[in-house]
Amino acid sequence: MKYIITGSLGHVSLPVTKNLVKGGKDVTVISSSSDKKQEIESLGAQAEIGSVTDSDFIQNAFKNADVAYLMIPSSFSLTDYEKFQIEVADIYLEALKGSNIKHVVVLSSLGAQMREGAGPIDALGYLEEKLLQIPGLNTVFLRPSYFFSNLFALGGLIQNAGIAGNNFGDNDEKLVLTDTNHIAEVATEQLLNLSTGNSVVNIANDERHPTEIAAILGKAIGKENTPWVTFSDEDARQGMLGAGLNESFASTYVEMGQALRSGKMQEEYWKNRPAKLGSYKLEDFAKEFAGAFKTA
Repeated sequence: MKYIITGSLGHVSLPVTKNLVKGGKDVTVISSSSDKKQEIESLGAQAEIGSVTDSDFIQNAFKNADVAYLMIPSSFSLTDYEKFQIEVADIYLEALKGSNIKHVVVLSSLGAQMREGAGPIDALGYLEEKLLQIPGLNTVFLRPSYFFSNLFALGGLIQNAGIAGNNFGDNDEKLVLTDTNHIAEVATEQLLNLSTGNSVVNIANDERHPTEIAAILGKAIGKENTPWVTFSDEDARQGMLGAGLNESFASTYVEMGQALRSGKMQEEYWKNRPAKLGSYKLEDFAKEFAGAFKTA
């Protein structure tokens, strides 16, 4: 079985590549950076250097593979992230149709089941839906929740204003949190134990209310009793723009916050919670958070 891995040597793709090579698999990693070639090969994998927006390159890379791990990369320099996501999704879909690949494991997201209305997750819903239309393709949609790493964005706000917040968190629903190492563990398990048909795997490490998140992260950097404030959509947008995000990203993240606030984004998760959550918890993340933001 020949495996193709997208995502270069990112937070999920790197450990997945290591695990597959350790398991004796024939692995090829796609990266846009020629600087990664030597590192990829040092892991025991093959490197294909090129862009995921290059249709001919992706078709050639996918052509002789049997299994694909798919993810759509992100870059905050993109001026139209949604357009980029759909472009990459369509290139993946065309390449799969012209390949031998029969098994696909996709890094999707909680909220992809909405198909529309979840901001940056909408394109993943689009990719899921289109993959289901390819005859004979076996799919696993990995749906992790809100990344712990997203919480780093609260650091400046807690330090400078003594609050944490976003345009969600004003109800009793807990925010579901996920660590990328746990995603890699689940992805590896699915790639090594290929299944037939189509399935969804929800992935999570912790479930905490935003008020808990604010208090724990605030305490970690010496800001006791940090409150969570639910911002208006416009205040959230302006805050993101002020932090340096462009309009494309700010708009999509405001929409994701709306989906969380309405309960629609996590609705499917609560109906199909994982039997086991990852071992990394908010308190573990708080130590990393403190390392990044704690002042003397």
